[in-house]
Amino acid sequence: MAKIERGLDTLPGVVSARLNLTSRQLSVSHAQSVEIPELIAALERLGFAAQPLSGATAGRQDGESRALLRATAVAGFAAMNIMLLSVSVWSGAEGGTRDLFHLLSGMIAIPTVAYSGQPFFRSAWSALRHGRTNMDVPISIGVLLVTALSLFEALTGGPHAYFDGAVMLLFFLLVGRVLDSVMRDRARDGVAALLKQTAAGALVISEDGASSWLRAEELRSGMRMIIAAGERLAADGIVETGSSSLDLSLLTGESAPRPVGPGGSVHAGTLNLASPLTVRVTAVGQDSSIAEIARLMGEAGQGRSRYVRIADRAARLYAPAVHTLAASSFVVWILLGAGWHQALLIAAAVLIITCPCALGLAVPTAQIVAAGSLMRAGVLVKDGSALERLAEVDRALFDKTGTLTLGRPELVDAAALAPGVQAIALALAQHSRHPLAEAVRRAFEAKGVAPVALFEVQEEPGFGISASCRGERVSLARGESNDGLSTYFTRGTNKRVRLRFEDRLRPEVREAIHRLHDLGIECSVASGDSGPSVATAIRGLGLTAQTGMRPQDKLNLIARLHASGHNVLMVGDGLNDGPALAAGHVSLAPGSASDVGQNAADAVFLGDSLLPVAKAVAAARRTMHVVRQNFAIAIGYNVIAVPLAFAGMVTPLIAALAMSGSSLIVVGNALRLRNAAR
Repeated sequence: MAKIERGLDTLPGVVSARLNLTSRQLSVSHAQSVEIPELIAALERLGFAAQPLSGATAGRQDGESRALLRATAVAGFAAMNIMLLSVSVWSGAEGGTRDLFHLLSGMIAIPTVAYSGQPFFRSAWSALRHGRTNMDVPISIGVLLVTALSLFEALTGGPHAYFDGAVMLLFFLLVGRVLDSVMRDRARDGVAALLKQTAAGALVISEDGASSWLRAEELRSGMRMIIAAGERLAADGIVETGSSSLDLSLLTGESAPRPVGPGGSVHAGTLNLASPLTVRVTAVGQDSSIAEIARLMGEAGQGRSRYVRIADRAARLYAPAVHTLAASSFVVWILLGAGWHQALLIAAAVLIITCPCALGLAVPTAQIVAAGSLMRAGVLVKDGSALERLAEVDRALFDKTGTLTLGRPELVDAAALAPGVQAIALALAQHSRHPLAEAVRRAFEAKGVAPVALFEVQEEPGFGISASCRGERVSLARGESNDGLSTYFTRGTNKRVRLRFEDRLRPEVREAIHRLHDLGIECSVASGDSGPSVATAIRGLGLTAQTGMRPQDKLNLIARLHASGHNVLMVGDGLNDGPALAAGHVSLAPGSASDVGQNAADAVFLGDSLLPVAKAVAAARRTMHVVRQNFAIAIGYNVIAVPLAFAGMVTPLIAALAMSGSSLIVVGNALRLRNAAR
């Protein structure tokens, strides 16, 4: 990242360059005099291929993922077959039988290495050709050296061949690349899912009254769109004619629809619930509100990529040291008079015994076992490194609607209406898709109430629904309180009856908050909902709250907390929470969350209870304790084993057994996390 950004910053006319490693996208601010081919040529001089971002680029990335998967499958299949042949050699096969099995192994291994090793060989060659190095260089050298030495042993009847080790090494390295590719695809899918919330296009009315359907990318500011009921907006705009109610959960997270009329602002991706609207376009494409949220989400996700996995940080020093040590052993034994074959075997033994398998397994095995335990407890962890970050949190921010609460308004005083009146209220509710009407319908249908017949049904968007029933007007409508969680049933000239609703807290919210406090985590609420509704919901929980927050407000809050030294756990569910979920040190979303929320979060908790959030934090801290133990085991093993191998007291076979033994110890220690999420 630094090489690319600094390299482009030196070009005349380039103002800034910002690389998003997760999405593999480079954003460059530059003067008009700078042409795209110049930027691509500069990147090629730095050793990186590039092309303008387009739909074809996404297809190319998908092709790379499929190629990695094919290479992994080939390496895995070959490794299994070579291991079957190796078992016979390990069991004591000698002479011609051993030589035959070595040659058969080589016939499988050599084409496998040539095919499955291409991702590493191409990367290493590209780096060396441009005068730099990367981690694929020592990987390529190691794989080719072991394969060549094994081929020499097989052809000369030597006792040792390591085709199984070379192919198995390739297989595990490719598995890591595939998992990395999957996580990159998920990051891209999160932004793509958000952008899909906009409509594909809109019906546009020209000045002479003619109408035509235009795709979203063809819309321009000043055009007039007609938005039918049940249709999403394809662009931001101002309402010219019509009144309706809109689902604004995309921007605010609040489930209750909000009325809109002439002069009101509307945003791309929001859903028109009730009546047609004529909207004059003010912002389209990359200038729309939903595109801004997508950008915030991408930038926030890039910030998170600064957290490098523990094993990777150790490998920066470990891998070069291992290869230097192996090369030194070869030189020392040559100087001591040993032949090149013996010196090479000792160097191979050093390389094998110091192979960072135990070090490499220290983190992922603990993460996998802990993730399995969390899955049984109802938490799906999407990225193993999330456990590392989850163990570090000291602040937790919760959205309200759909996170602390279930996000489903429920009628709490159905008995306020007599049985005959309940039938009328049910009939009215069945004609509306307002969340409160849906709650009335669910409540009375659950009681077995049968609706009556209605006539002349009319719905006034944002205000209520009315009809004629047995010669008199009846209605379900909002009242003066306008608190979003109440409505009024009116029948003729009789006194109105207020119906109250409640968005209930998730089960075990209090216990979850209490456990988080015991873990030293300060909890608060960051919500797009109104102040009164948040205050009502969190009464008695002992939480502070910030309300009326838009996506950028939540990002700013997280940035301030981060600047003051806090690691923030963000828990949210709505489309508007996507950027905040991506920006948090780590994030969780409920299983009921939107696709955007689930894609942006590091983990998803299932069911209605909030307790899995606290269990996840506790499990993450236990996991990192085991990881530190695994590192101590891996380092201790190398302190003992390396001097023995360097002194020529260990054969490559014994080195392989010792290396495998240290790996098994690390795996066994990680298995203690099977009940980490209790």
